[in-house]
Amino acid sequence: MSAGWNTIESDAGVFTFLIDNLGVKDVQFEELIALDAELLKQQSPVYGVIFLFKYPTGEKPSDTPKDGRFDFEAAENLFFAAQTIQNACGTQALLSVLLNKEGEVQIGPQLKEFKEFTGAFPSDLRGEALSNSELIRDVHNSFARSSPFIDEAQRLATEEDDVYHFIAYTSINGILYELDGLQPAPISHGTCTVDEFPNKVIPVLQRRIERYPANEIRFNLLAMVRDLRIRAREIGDQDMLYQEEQKRNAWQWENALRRHNFVGFIGEVLKGVVGSKVKEGNGAYEKWVEEAKARTKARIEEKKKGGGDDELGA
Repeated sequence: MSAGWNTIESDAGVFTFLIDNLGVKDVQFEELIALDAELLKQQSPVYGVIFLFKYPTGEKPSDTPKDGRFDFEAAENLFFAAQTIQNACGTQALLSVLLNKEGEVQIGPQLKEFKEFTGAFPSDLRGEALSNSELIRDVHNSFARSSPFIDEAQRLATEEDDVYHFIAYTSINGILYELDGLQPAPISHGTCTVDEFPNKVIPVLQRRIERYPANEIRFNLLAMVRDLRIRAREIGDQDMLYQEEQKRNAWQWENALRRHNFVGFIGEVLKGVVGSKVKEGNGAYEKWVEEAKARTKARIEEKKKGGGDDELGA
């Protein structure tokens, strides 16, 4: 089993440039802020969706899925890989869509070669091949947040950790499939054409979310769609084209920041500020610390009055 896969974020900019670096053409990701079929249709053509959720670590394996049915024969007609290493599920989920959309998407020569090489493999060997692909692993890791403290590749999750998992949904051969590398086979959710996908995938996602407590909001949903700049050019919408170009620029900047950690920089800034306060004398440093404590205490009290955490979910 290969090692060296780091955690990446469920972020449209991360996933868009990740597949771009793998050689995929004219595809991007869009974050969906609501489970709304009409909202999803606005992004058409939609190749699939990537769903991030908190994984129920205490849940025991079952011979039947909680929704849909296992389609063991489908693995012979589509790309499905077992997940054999931690932290790879995000990239594995997006590849589960891409490598089943070769007729609709230009996946590039490298992914095409990988698909052909693993075509006759069973799902577990496909998973091993994916985990050991230096190309895919290196591109994946290039979007991980830099951390001077934790080597994600060597750290195993514990029972106390919140564990999150990515899975994919897409229409293949007229069937709506859930592709989850931790399951023994693709899960069929019934007939579904490409055009029907937005209407049919939303109820499936809603049923999945309903299995969680009402106060669980830590979900994220990304749609894999055609590059929206293409549509803007086709319809001559210069405002839309400008907005999409600006969004790409922002994604590139954010991705660049992810590759760096700023602990050293923050430490030097703090040393400089503290040094200047100490030089002032007359208790300036002590007064500054006490004022900071008072402001922090006031913010905590204000947050308690306002109702607690501000977590976002899709």
